[in-house]
Amino acid sequence: MSKAPNEETKSDQTFKSLRNNTSAFMEEALGGLVAAHPQATWHDGGFIGLSRETEDNAPADRVAVISGGGSGHEPMHAGFIGEGMLDAACPGLLFTSPNAVQITAATKWADRGAGVVHVVKNYTGDVMNFSVAANSVDGAVATVTVADDAATEIDDDDDSPGRRGTGATIIVEKIAGAAAARGDDLESVAKTAQRAADQSRSMAVALMPGHLPTSDRQTFDLEEGEIEIGVGIHGEPGVERRDTSTGEPPSARALVGELLGGITESLQNADVNLKGSDVLLLVNGLGGTSELELDLVFGEALRQLDELGVTVRRGIVGTLVTSLNMAGVSLTVTVVDDELLELIDAETNAPAWPAVVADPSYAAAHMVDDQEAPDEGAENEWLSAFADRLGTSYDDLTELDRIAGDGDFGQNLEAAFGDIETPLNGTDAEVLEFFAHRMLVRAGGTSGAVLGTMFREMAGAFAEAQVDSREATATDFAAALAAGLNNALNAITDLGGAKEGDNTLVDSLAPAAREAKKLAEDTEGTDSDSIAGVLEGIHTPAVEGAKSTRGMQAKKGRASYLGESAADVPDPGAIALTWLFGDAAVSDF
Repeated sequence: MSKAPNEETKSDQTFKSLRNNTSAFMEEALGGLVAAHPQATWHDGGFIGLSRETEDNAPADRVAVISGGGSGHEPMHAGFIGEGMLDAACPGLLFTSPNAVQITAATKWADRGAGVVHVVKNYTGDVMNFSVAANSVDGAVATVTVADDAATEIDDDDDSPGRRGTGATIIVEKIAGAAAARGDDLESVAKTAQRAADQSRSMAVALMPGHLPTSDRQTFDLEEGEIEIGVGIHGEPGVERRDTSTGEPPSARALVGELLGGITESLQNADVNLKGSDVLLLVNGLGGTSELELDLVFGEALRQLDELGVTVRRGIVGTLVTSLNMAGVSLTVTVVDDELLELIDAETNAPAWPAVVADPSYAAAHMVDDQEAPDEGAENEWLSAFADRLGTSYDDLTELDRIAGDGDFGQNLEAAFGDIETPLNGTDAEVLEFFAHRMLVRAGGTSGAVLGTMFREMAGAFAEAQVDSREATATDFAAALAAGLNNALNAITDLGGAKEGDNTLVDSLAPAAREAKKLAEDTEGTDSDSIAGVLEGIHTPAVEGAKSTRGMQAKKGRASYLGESAADVPDPGAIALTWLFGDAAVSDF
């Protein structure tokens, strides 16, 4: 049976990219891009233009600004089409410059008598095709070349193409578009934009390559555990390929320092001293980097630039100049003055232009929690032992939780207990209330609410009974513990509806509560005639309850959404609960 048109065999598909057919990918993707763009129109000459009600109502006597380049860097360039920015963009094939015919058609269409500025990234194909187009039209054309990549800094006598054009391109497009919108003539627009380009430097680091949907290949080869310092936006090699698989991986702080070091050196080679300068800082994601990571890098770059004596007047964070879905980040620093700041701040309705922060400053977002651990009297042995057991198992609990469909349980416990120093002193009620506070204030998710509630109920029971394990009899301790565990069981059931058999902490808590009640009724003449014996007696049924959750389908919590796929691991909350009563390795469950 032959394949239907636009249909691929199963062997053709790797499912690393969304597509219908490799040969039609660009046409279909660009069609969707234009459909999603509020003010863009596709022209069959091969470019995307700013929508007009009629072809004759373009602003007269205003310079037009166009740009373009290989696709795969979106939202650059098409996302920056809008009033006050680009009039048109020419998309090439993936990582391939647009051809001269496309650029010529866009230039002729955009020109309404005042001339056209070409913003061109310094890649050989882009420069050649924009040059051919500029020489093919009758109207006036000025070219602004963006060559900002500090990783490709060269000596004056080097005959290489020079620095690549990367992240600074969108800054230059914004400045050119704003200058054109305020009525500057062709020469002035180009001169101002070129000044911004010349005062900009960028540098990037890639942690993982991207994936090409048209060829099912990575954008470049990067082995597991390797990173590329100074990578280009097509995945071109940088200044160093580094193996991070041995030893500590580089911190964000160290990587930001390296990138800023390259930027600083490159600007110094152009007789631009960053110290004492006002700058715009752009932190750009390369397509596969989370917003939180970009925010972390932005804060780190602000801190380090401040230490260098540089004043960040404007800040931008976003995924704006991409390399498909490459995991990595680029930094761009543009030295600015009042005129450039005015143009950066000028209004535009280009949909991808992000919010710009004026005069950003950095301070780590610490949450204030000044409640200290109780510290009176002798050591509280059983609760100190619990904190110690947790302290050796955060990673194991997180991994179990990840397999079960979540992945934050151990991290939440570490947030709550990670900086607690043992031994803990204080009554059972005081220490349990401290544990409750830590879970409710410092932890998040279901575990914070559930364990916070559990510890608070237990603390209340010990306070009401006026029992302290450091001096209580086994009978009194067992009674207070039984009351606390039963109160916790009822409160947790009311809170989330979990009951035994739902694959939650309750599967360990319920048998522990039953056994504590039994021991409270008769501790004399048994193996549980000491506090240690009470804890040991409760530990066994608690462990058995935790073990029962392996193979049990979750009915509550995030793991319940996964059905049977989450049933092969024991519940990490049930395991952690057993450590209140005794020691058992995670592997024992």
